[in-house]
Amino acid sequence: MSGSTPEVLATRVLFRAAEIAVVPAPTGAEDARTALVNEWWRKDGWEDVHADACGNVWALARPGEGGAVVLAAHLDTVFPADLPHTVHEEGGRLRGPSVGDDSVALAALSAVGTLLAGSGGRPVWLLATTGEEGLGNLRGIISALDGFDSPIDAVLAVEGNYLGRISAVGVGSLRWRVRVSGPGGHAWEASEAPSAVHAAAVMIGHVARLEVAGAGTTVNVGRIGGGEAINARARSCWFELDIRADRSAALAALEAEARAVIEAEAPDGIEVRIEELGRRPAGALDPDHPLVRAAIAALEEAGITPVFPATSTDANAAHVRGIPAVAVGVTTGGGEHTPQEWIDIAPIADGLSVLAATVMRFEEAT
Repeated sequence: MSGSTPEVLATRVLFRAAEIAVVPAPTGAEDARTALVNEWWRKDGWEDVHADACGNVWALARPGEGGAVVLAAHLDTVFPADLPHTVHEEGGRLRGPSVGDDSVALAALSAVGTLLAGSGGRPVWLLATTGEEGLGNLRGIISALDGFDSPIDAVLAVEGNYLGRISAVGVGSLRWRVRVSGPGGHAWEASEAPSAVHAAAVMIGHVARLEVAGAGTTVNVGRIGGGEAINARARSCWFELDIRADRSAALAALEAEARAVIEAEAPDGIEVRIEELGRRPAGALDPDHPLVRAAIAALEEAGITPVFPATSTDANAAHVRGIPAVAVGVTTGGGEHTPQEWIDIAPIADGLSVLAATVMRFEEAT
């Protein structure tokens, strides 16, 4: 692909986005996509193409001196393998599960590598990661960063439909399954017996109102279950809790408060067990950091006004390790995490140019 323009490369990116979007890849079952990306990058002629023990795929797009720049996109999706993975073009858009999150980003990495290959500078690595979604807990990027044996100067977490967004704030999260149990009994004859469902409901009501002043936070109970019969005091109940904050200290404070509330609201005769399902670190990059400024300049040069949301991406793992990182995108779109997900086709060429320019401007500034 040497010498290709962003417009020419965008055609290949669109084809590959459709090719990989039809391959199911629920978190923990990314092997087929791992194999496909490995095949792509070998055909593209990159050096040191390999899959690591975590299922991540690596390729060296540009040798160089100094700390590396890593361009990362994730392989996994939120969709079960038995969901129909069909993709079609319609009205200037590509539609289908995962087309924007993160199929087009995976397809774009090699194209960006091509745009950078002819320039000198730092080593540029392409990285397709596992375990980014849900309870994958960022295992792929964590393993990749911890196992990289050279300095890393920047990580760009590429999310397909983020064009125009520069996320330098990584939202941290904590996921629990809370199990509540008690003696149970007849709804009338043993009406004084504590109910696990009632106790859980009280806990949820209190936990859902928690917040930390001066920080962005959310507390959500996404799933709940339990009980044995409509006319029985419940012997068991469980609920799953998602706690998020845009600052590490706020996340720690919410965790402590949530644990205290749950324990305080357990009446006599009720036992509570908290099982941790996952944890993502919060973190941020200074808005004046050269990587952020480079991303801003690249977008503005393309006539795109940047916005600065807080998000949860592979960049979180870099933040907590002190590695400069931002989450950026390839094109615009919407409907992510639904089967009706879509991306705009026309902006892909601009997105490739912006990604390459971000890297080059960062190198010029540092």
